[in-house]
Amino acid sequence: MMSRTEAVALVGRVIAGDHASEDELDACLERLDRGLACPAGYVSDLIHWPPDHDLTPEEVVDRALSHRPIAL
Repeated sequence: MMSRTEAVALVGRVIAGDHASEDELDACLERLDRGLACPAGYVSDLIHWPPDHDLTPEEVVDRALSHRPIAL
């Protein structure tokens, strides 16, 4: 599990475009999904296609941490 502080910093880097390549960006997003226990692509969607307005790094992490899977 990734700490909230670490996740906020990493989301901030992604939003700022602070990565050398697409591979590095993909690795950061995968690390966030795993570290925050989210489905693949969930954090990326919150960053790039937020539900209502552009989210701050803190809002992205808080929404990711509050994600609960749907029981089938």
